[in-house]
Amino acid sequence: MLRLNNYISASGRCSRREADEYITQNRVTVNGQPAVLGMKIDETDVVMLDGIVLKPLEENVTIAYHKPVGITCTSDTTIAGNIIDAVNYPKRIFPIGRLDKDSEGLILLTSDGSIVNRILRAENGHSKEYVVNLTSNIKPGFKQEMERGVSIYNPVRSEVTKTLPCKVRILSDTSFSIILNQGLNRQIRRMCFALGYTVARLKRIRVMNIELGYLPKGKWRELTPEETEVMMKMLGER
Repeated sequence: MLRLNNYISASGRCSRREADEYITQNRVTVNGQPAVLGMKIDETDVVMLDGIVLKPLEENVTIAYHKPVGITCTSDTTIAGNIIDAVNYPKRIFPIGRLDKDSEGLILLTSDGSIVNRILRAENGHSKEYVVNLTSNIKPGFKQEMERGVSIYNPVRSEVTKTLPCKVRILSDTSFSIILNQGLNRQIRRMCFALGYTVARLKRIRVMNIELGYLPKGKWRELTPEETEVMMKMLGER
């Protein structure tokens, strides 16, 4: 069974909120009878909006991909080493955000354009976690400097930006994990550079509630229904 407003929204005609408005305006019928808010339907029911039968669009999919170093996060298949050719998914999908060509780890790809901006919008505070290896030993005070925000230079705008507060955990003499709630271009590398360090390896291990886990490099998997449900709740879609 599926909630009627979800079914109407899945047809691509409107949002769930707009679907509820259409129902209260008596513009929706189920099996020829006026629909009511909150009702549930199944696949055998005939749903009509303004006399037009609605059919849900093809179900969207979101996948988790372990991107290797050297793959470019672009949907432009004319670019060598693009992520679309690398994943080779049998359906049109596109990456949610970017992961630098010289970085590796988790990136999500989806056929659902409605969730992309919600995930990318920094003000939503959706966290991403990385493991970083440096070329030199970490000095005292590094954790505190990173966590309170680092002033980094933006060559495109010719201005200095201070990064938002973040969470850092020292893992070894030369490695640490970091949780960010923003996504500036090459942010971690620029933060480290501003403090006198060079990144040797950068790996993203989590986006929101989705973890890379033991997914082999270069492989992908579809999100589980439970992962999708939690993610949609975090995005305010449930």
